[in-house]
Amino acid sequence: MGGVKSGNERTADAGTKSGTRVHVVSDVHGNAEALARAGEGADALICLGDLVLFLDYADHSRGIFPDLFGVENADRIVALRTERRFEEARALGRELWAGLDREQVIEGAVRRQYEEMFAAFPTPTYATYGNVDIPSLWPQYARPGTTVLDGERVEIGGRVFGFVGGGLPSPMRTPYEVDPQEYAAKIEALGEVDVLCSHIPPEVPELCYDTVARRFERGSAALLDAIRRTRPRYALFGHVHQPLASRMRIGATECVNVGHFASTGRPWALEW
Repeated sequence: MGGVKSGNERTADAGTKSGTRVHVVSDVHGNAEALARAGEGADALICLGDLVLFLDYADHSRGIFPDLFGVENADRIVALRTERRFEEARALGRELWAGLDREQVIEGAVRRQYEEMFAAFPTPTYATYGNVDIPSLWPQYARPGTTVLDGERVEIGGRVFGFVGGGLPSPMRTPYEVDPQEYAAKIEALGEVDVLCSHIPPEVPELCYDTVARRFERGSAALLDAIRRTRPRYALFGHVHQPLASRMRIGATECVNVGHFASTGRPWALEW
C-alpha cells in the first residue's frame, strides 16, 4: 500500500492489484452473529458504529433497557419518544433509574456487548464510533486487526477513506454526541478523501427522515459542506434506520446509507 500522506492518515494492507472489495456496515446494535460473517468475500470490513443495543425499536424485548425494566416499560418509553414527548420520556427514565447506579449498570451491560461485538470483527476491520457508543471503552476490546479511526484517514486498495465518528446533540441525549464545532473540526482534519465515512448523514432532509420513527434524525451541515467542497466519490453513513431516501447524488458524490445492519444482516459492498 501507499505510504503515509498526512499526520492523520494510516496505511492499510487490504486490497490487491487485481481489485479491491470492501464491505460496509452500520448500526450493528448487537447483531454479532451476522457481524461475524460480514467480511466474507471482502478485502476489508468498515464499521460505521452503533455496536451497542440499548433498545430495539422494532422488538421492544431486546436490549439493555428491557433487560433491566421489562418490555412494558420499553413499550412506554418508545411510544413517548415516537410522539416526541421527550420530557415525559426522560421523567419515566428518572423514575425507573431511581436507586440504581445508572452509569455503572450501563457500563457493565455495554462491556458485555462490546466483548461479543469486537470478537466478531474480521481482520482487517476499520471502525468508527456511533452516537450510542462509548469511545473510552473501545481500546479495551479492539483486537489486533481492528483499527479505530475518528477524524483520521486510511488508504485501502489505493483509495483514501476518511472517518468521522459520533453524532451531534439531540433530544435523545445519546452517549457520544459531539459539539458541532468539534465535529466540524474532525471533518476539516481529513482534507480531501475518496470515500467520506461517518455515522450520521449529511444534513439533507430526505437522508435524515426516518419513515418508521416519523422524525428527522440529526444530520451534519459540516458533512454536507465538505461533500460539496471536496467532492469525494462516495459519502457513506448509517444512523437513520428507515430513511426516506437511502441513496442520493450530491454533485460528484454518491451518498449512501449503507443500511440498518441489525435488521438486514447484510453489508453494503464497494468494489473497484
